[in-house]
Amino acid sequence: MKKILNEDVTNVVEEMLAGYLTAYKRYYKKIGDYNAFRYKGNRKGKVALVIGGGSGHEPLFSGYCGAGLADAVACGNICASPNPELIYETAKAVDQGKGVLFIYGCYAGDNLNFDMAEELCQADGMKTAHVRVWDDCASAPKERITDRRGIAGDVFVIKIAGAACDAGLPFEEVVRVAEKARDHINTIGLATSPGTLPGNDKPTFELPDDEVEFGMGLHGEPGIERTKMQPADKLVERMYTELKTEMGLKEGDETAVLVNGLGSTPLLELNIVFYDLHKKMAADGILIHDAEVKTYCTCMEMGGFSITILKLDEELKKYLDAPCYSPYYAKGELTGSMQTLEEGEEEEPEVDVDEMEEIKIVRSKEGELSELNASDTRNMLLYIADKIIASKPYLTEIDSAIGDGDHGIGMAGGMQKARKKLLHMETEENAYALFEAAGNAMLMSMGGASGVIFGSLYLAGAKGMEPKPVLFGEDLVNMERKSLQAIQERGKAQVGDKTMVDALSPAVEAMEKNRNGSLLDILKAAEEAARQGMEDTKKYTAKFGRAKSLMERAVGHQDAGATSVWLILQGMREFVEGR
Repeated sequence: MKKILNEDVTNVVEEMLAGYLTAYKRYYKKIGDYNAFRYKGNRKGKVALVIGGGSGHEPLFSGYCGAGLADAVACGNICASPNPELIYETAKAVDQGKGVLFIYGCYAGDNLNFDMAEELCQADGMKTAHVRVWDDCASAPKERITDRRGIAGDVFVIKIAGAACDAGLPFEEVVRVAEKARDHINTIGLATSPGTLPGNDKPTFELPDDEVEFGMGLHGEPGIERTKMQPADKLVERMYTELKTEMGLKEGDETAVLVNGLGSTPLLELNIVFYDLHKKMAADGILIHDAEVKTYCTCMEMGGFSITILKLDEELKKYLDAPCYSPYYAKGELTGSMQTLEEGEEEEPEVDVDEMEEIKIVRSKEGELSELNASDTRNMLLYIADKIIASKPYLTEIDSAIGDGDHGIGMAGGMQKARKKLLHMETEENAYALFEAAGNAMLMSMGGASGVIFGSLYLAGAKGMEPKPVLFGEDLVNMERKSLQAIQERGKAQVGDKTMVDALSPAVEAMEKNRNGSLLDILKAAEEAARQGMEDTKKYTAKFGRAKSLMERAVGHQDAGATSVWLILQGMREFVEGR
């Protein structure tokens, strides 16, 4: 695994801290020669909060020190507890005589070293206590809760304890609030790929590409089940079910939710996880007061995510919502909470973006159609939309060979928007208006070059035409000629440039040659010409898009845009022919 490190990996923690503390020196000061630091701006005369653990889980723990958070951080080596002397010196640097609370994850090494550090502190006359976070409900049964690991739930416990300290609560109350937060939190994680420690050639564990492990720990500790990879909503459902059962969540309960990336999972995917989770919680009537979605607690480049749920009451909510700031975690007046609504505003109903209403495609008569009335036009466009949506994997595969791999996604997304628009146009009597509406929907939703080009395929030919209740073959020929002209004016592509024009241009020529034939004859000719044009793109180098940089390496691969044109014309022919 490639890592951006210096040659001597034994100094990795020292170098990481040097970079962090230099970048944010206005906030932090290193404690002696130790791998530890303190926040410069902490309130005076309060309980001190010290956190820490093994490095390699950033931004845990170093990212949760600051205003309203921890006062100091003790950093161990990679995935190893800090030693007692380091912890002791960290506590001594921030002790104000009101007591020191230690918060850390429940691991054998951390427990032993922090216990010994407390003994050193107490020998110096310091008042100390600790809260071991054991939120990982997959790591041990409830009857052995003190054997459970601490993972992303640390973030909520640190946040709430830091706010309690800053509120000036006495030592015993700070400890009580922190323990209460810990006891109202559960987390379950899911790994999709391992991490690799600095200096190690092999990953921390092995996991096949097509498998995931539920409940895996941050260091690669075994989970509760290994299964085949599944869609996000199925993974989330399994994890939510475990958490809901573990916590006894019920309708009306108020929560805070943290969706955490384990190191290499992008925000795009984490937000999908939260979307699926929110739907399930909303369906059960479980309220989400606050939500956090990003990377909080990691193991290098481990793939996967965890879900943390904190069950709230008014006391916990007060300390969770209190302002705080560090370079990696902040709350305050400008952030608000998830349920805050403006005066007079009503919460929008839950929308399922995945839901695609099933429709029955109907035709005005059996057998071959000689013309397209408005109802037929609408149903033909719906049929084509479903065909393109179903072809998304095929189009993605073609585009991935020489393009960005997003053509299938874009076409399917645009057709979904067109489909949604057409579903609400049952009474439209102008056939051209249906093409125009579908084209507009694609143009406004797809983005990229494909949005403009394929939106124009429908839109440009229909726009400005006199309303007609019925379209004949010649009308389609004229429409497609107008669309081709508009597309070439915008994109400047010609035949041989390896674009959708390679399929559309010969298709339009074939339509014009057969304009005196039947509607089906015209579409058959167009479909065959588009297919041949699509095949011809395999011979060309590309003049546009990402494939342009591949030069001769693009030869042998067909163009995805030309393929979409062929599929659209094929869909028209299939609908008209009744096949």
